[in-house]
Amino acid sequence: MATAEQTVGLKIREAGWLSTFQDLGREHSEHMGVPCGGAADQHSASVANILVGNLRTGTCIETMGGRFSFTPDAPVLIAVTGAPADVTVNGEAAAMWEPVCVPAGARVIIANARGGMRNYLAFNGTLATGLFMGSAAPEARMGFPQQIGVGQDLQLATSYAGFEHPYLSQPLFRLPVPVPAFSPGTWHIDIVDGPETGAAPGIRELLACREYTVTAKSNHVGLRLDGPVVHPEGLGEIVSHGVPIGAFEIPHGDELIILGRYRTLTAGYPIVAFATKASLPMLGQARPGQKMTFRWVSNDEAVERYREQQRLLTVLEERVRSLFGAVRLPHASVQAARPAAA
Repeated sequence: MATAEQTVGLKIREAGWLSTFQDLGREHSEHMGVPCGGAADQHSASVANILVGNLRTGTCIETMGGRFSFTPDAPVLIAVTGAPADVTVNGEAAAMWEPVCVPAGARVIIANARGGMRNYLAFNGTLATGLFMGSAAPEARMGFPQQIGVGQDLQLATSYAGFEHPYLSQPLFRLPVPVPAFSPGTWHIDIVDGPETGAAPGIRELLACREYTVTAKSNHVGLRLDGPVVHPEGLGEIVSHGVPIGAFEIPHGDELIILGRYRTLTAGYPIVAFATKASLPMLGQARPGQKMTFRWVSNDEAVERYREQQRLLTVLEERVRSLFGAVRLPHASVQAARPAAA
């Protein structure tokens, strides 16, 4: 139920391979040479925040591999999204992609992620953390790593004061949650033409019929894929320029690079395709060894799929707002009036 806002302590017991504060990234930072950054899987991060009654832009925790666990010193409302994983509260299984009531002193564990690279943990309320250019997203090159370590004590400002829900394996509410299909096999990614598609003879046919594998050289700047490529002809020197997230670059070597949220400039490499905006969350979950194929779609189809993805998030927001209001749980319409954590 909702009460006056209080500060809850969160003791980090295990921090996985890499855990950081995250949100949806920086707005209007790239004209200053700073990547937008933010959650690699924007869909999962957004849903986690919506499910606990936050604005989708709120700060959450992104975990990559290993075991992440914490203990709150007061009741908290959480949601875990992203790659399929085992979530437990005091040893009892808890559902992903649902709001979960956690009592004071309980140990929450997120472990054994599979079929993807990242999990997102959101809390009803506001996590206390610094901001860089208005965002909690890491920017290590600017001395803003945002890494969460074992033994760290996090602070959460929340109006949540507990809600009776003894059976953690059952959903707290029946919600229209748009859960991605984390297929155990080959992933299929939609793409559209890039500025140099026509300069690479046969690239459309090649990308449409061959399978590519994410390599261990991939990082937060981009995915590096092993597979056949065609080098564009007759382009001369390409002036380095800004480029959207999801651009397919062909460098001088025989590999394909798909740029991520921490990309900067093209380094003069040709851009032969773009992943559609609706496909970007899955690319943010791709781990080394993941195989993928590509499907060319029209710009109109790409726009329509993204609009439908966003429509489903809006429907979920409206449903959560209605339910939380009915049971007097704190939700985003109240939190939006609070200043961001400094």
